[in-house]
Amino acid sequence: MILDSPTDLKSKLDANSRLLGLDVGSKTIGLALSDPGRSVATPLITLKRRKFSVDIEDLKRIVAEHKIGGLVIGLPVNMDGSEGPACQSVRQFGTNVAEHIDAPIVFWDERLSTSAVERFLVSEADMSRAKRKAVVDKMAAAYILQGTLDFLAQQPG
Repeated sequence: MILDSPTDLKSKLDANSRLLGLDVGSKTIGLALSDPGRSVATPLITLKRRKFSVDIEDLKRIVAEHKIGGLVIGLPVNMDGSEGPACQSVRQFGTNVAEHIDAPIVFWDERLSTSAVERFLVSEADMSRAKRKAVVDKMAAAYILQGTLDFLAQQPG
């Protein structure tokens, strides 16, 4: 089920269930995992995109393996707040996922998440371009998920 707002997510989750963050790109899906207390996001893996039928089987396995209670999908909103073709594609991906995974799904504005992660990896971690390419998607997923976790922590209830 796709929720209208991140605010609705908190009431839909079982105690101690984890959240899975997704940074959906055309070639890869970065994944990040929350702790059971839903306070810290950790990069998990980057999946190479293939057919949706293969991607969804990977996601279903990960959801079951890590006892995921909900999904947070980064939404690539334009800098002016409008939604372009990339947003439409990610929204369709989320709709398709909702047909196969019985967990609440929320979209989270991911503006600047990849560039923030890239800046960190260059300036703080001093990573080469090749090494950055290998981790940037799952790090962006963690950045997206952490934003959601911080938001949820401030919500009543």
